[in-house]
Amino acid sequence: MKYLFVCVENAARSQMAEAFAREMGIEAASAGTLPAGSINPAVIKAMQEIGIDMSGYRPKLLTMEMIEHADIVVTMGCSIEGVCPAPMLRMMKKKLIEWNIEDPNGKPMEEVRRIRDDIKEKIISLVKSK
Repeated sequence: MKYLFVCVENAARSQMAEAFAREMGIEAASAGTLPAGSINPAVIKAMQEIGIDMSGYRPKLLTMEMIEHADIVVTMGCSIEGVCPAPMLRMMKKKLIEWNIEDPNGKPMEEVRRIRDDIKEKIISLVKSK
């Protein structure tokens, strides 16, 4: 089963989801509709705190090939009209899971950690449901 985690910038939530999934032995990728230039430094720090090194991760542009290769696409939640990936993915008849996870951008570290832990719990649930 191949998972694709998608958000707008691919700089935080979807990257954490990909990292957790890979740590748990799930084939996973992540991408964004408008990728940022780099991963959110607070996210890298929060993941390092629990032993996951994301320093080599880079935001990636969502492509049709990525979508076609995935068995399940998970969107992280967004409200940016025109660039939010969820409407496009719904039309593609892919199995779509929508998580409404708060964007950690600009949040204090305790909030970034809470979001990280929320994503980890959701990934654990995915593993259990396989």
